Amino acid sequence: MDKNQLGVKYMQEGNWEEAAKAFNEAISDSPQDPVAYINFGNVLSAVGDDEKALKFYEKAIELDENAAAAYYSAGNLYFNKEHFEQAKKMFEMALKKGLESSDNFFMLGITLIQLDQGKFALPYLQRSVELNEEDAEARFQYGLCLAQLQFIDESIVQLEKCLDLDSQHADACYNLGVAYGFKENPEKAAEMFDKALEIQPDHLLAGYGKKLIENEK
Repeated sequence: MDKNQLGVKYMQEGNWEEAAKAFNEAISDSPQDPVAYINFGNVLSAVGDDEKALKFYEKAIELDENAAAAYYSAGNLYFNKEHFEQAKKMFEMALKKGLESSDNFFMLGITLIQLDQGKFALPYLQRSVELNEEDAEARFQYGLCLAQLQFIDESIVQLEKCLDLDSQHADACYNLGVAYGFKENPEKAAEMFDKALEIQPDHLLAGYGKKLIENEK
């Protein structure tokens, strides 16, 4: 097992110190290999040293401007810091450099939503779901985006698929309740609000939605 593989193994185990050692050795052995810099950056990011992590991603890109994973990792870092414009640029660059993974499409999609660009987010979220049909959170965000763009029937399909994958997704239940309310199906809406509250008793929006329906009776 080479040093990069060993470091990844340590990362998966949550052993950040040993992972950092392995990646540091990988950089010493092959200082022109961008992969070790990306991996080391990911360790630094995981332990909260974002500034240093970014320097490692930048070094990887300096060594190989086509290092798509470096752009993706930098995008995640910017997203977590709520620097959404910079995150968008990084995810777009990762895509341009060939990273057509469900995760990259998903992150680009939700970044665009944060920038109030739901119309542009939709195709990326759709592609994310196509590439990984078992991702409940991608289904949820895709369904939410469809609802915000007034594609209510399509939204219901995706939110129900999200619940098939994760029956404890309270927010999917709540948003299904809203969608059914919009479709003038108060019984189904109430059922979904109840389910959301069963999963998460302090779900304020579901509680409010349920009261609204009860007041309309």
